[in-house]
Amino acid sequence: MNTPEESAPQEPGSVDPAIVSEASIAPSHNIDPDNPPWGVVQAFLTWAASVVLLWLVPQLCALPYIATHYRGMAGPTREMLLADKTFIVILIAGFLPAHALTLLVTWAVSSRLGKFRPWRTLGLSWPRKFGPWKSVGLAVLMFLIAMLIIYTFGQQETELERILRSSRTAAILTAIVASTTAPLVEEIIYRGILYSALQRVTGAALAVAIVTLLFAGLHVLQYWPNFGAISAITLLSLVLTVIRARTGRLLPCYMIHLVFNGIQSVLIVADPYIRSVIETPQPEAAPAIIHFLTRFL
Repeated sequence: MNTPEESAPQEPGSVDPAIVSEASIAPSHNIDPDNPPWGVVQAFLTWAASVVLLWLVPQLCALPYIATHYRGMAGPTREMLLADKTFIVILIAGFLPAHALTLLVTWAVSSRLGKFRPWRTLGLSWPRKFGPWKSVGLAVLMFLIAMLIIYTFGQQETELERILRSSRTAAILTAIVASTTAPLVEEIIYRGILYSALQRVTGAALAVAIVTLLFAGLHVLQYWPNFGAISAITLLSLVLTVIRARTGRLLPCYMIHLVFNGIQSVLIVADPYIRSVIETPQPEAAPAIIHFLTRFL
């Protein structure tokens, strides 16, 4: 039986406090990805956390191996570690838990700890005029352009190319990371969280430039002095960020990135079989596809 307070009619214009409380925590169905529930400071802290995790977690994964395998030594040198196939495999495998922790951080930011649906705040949906087939076609085109750039300007060997050639296991693990967690993590961080917060403050043009340079700049040391690989990464980052700016959605960027990486992953796995059929003039030279691999690490 209702009490007098519960059965009494409310005054005109008043709102039930229970309704207000429920509405304040319910996920919104009309969230604009260009007006996210996080600011520039949170966005840059999330980006910084992702960089730290990608550097720190693989190192922590390799520490037990270093402690046991190099026991009694003053400390393995950098050259020794880079020549250790087991160490390299552990290091590459460490990117999987690093990506998992990064996704947990992005969930906390994009959902405000469960108050919003992250796929809505991030814009993980299809815009009207940019669907899956257009995304796949553009990904293939971008891959062909990147190959052309690398064949033309990217003959310099990088340290990460040598790492990836260290063993078959290292190459396969790289392909797995590139085709599974890497596209999702990178798109959420750069085009999802960073761009959406920046464009609200700086405008779309400057936000596109900043995100493009941050994504490419993070990989310069890995690719140096390979100008072709650096140029290809920068171009891909620019195209993906422009698409995010024009469509207001992240899903096309993710699809393009996923297909782009998927093509590379197939070529990584098939590389020994391809080289057994097609003889190169210089067998000791690295195939051009290797220049793409380390973009994800």
